[in-house]
Amino acid sequence: RGCVMSYGRVAALAGNARAARGVGYALSHVDGEGLPCHRVVFADGSLARDAVFGGEGVQRRLLEAEGVPFLPDGRVDMEKCAL
Repeated sequence: RGCVMSYGRVAALAGNARAARGVGYALSHVDGEGLPCHRVVFADGSLARDAVFGGEGVQRRLLEAEGVPFLPDGRVDMEKCAL
């Protein structure tokens, strides 16, 4: 809780640092139940497209509820909470 990871970091931990798109594809095909996929963001702290989490702002609301800090431009503050 309160931490995020980029798609590229997840890919690297899975053994293929160049498979960030594959991570995104895989996460887009899970129901999210029990899997904290809302904590995976783009490397620059940008959030997923609106449709991914069921509508506009859902991912942000989930992250804010966990205490994840955001920059004024709407991106996650990766320096403060990235693993």
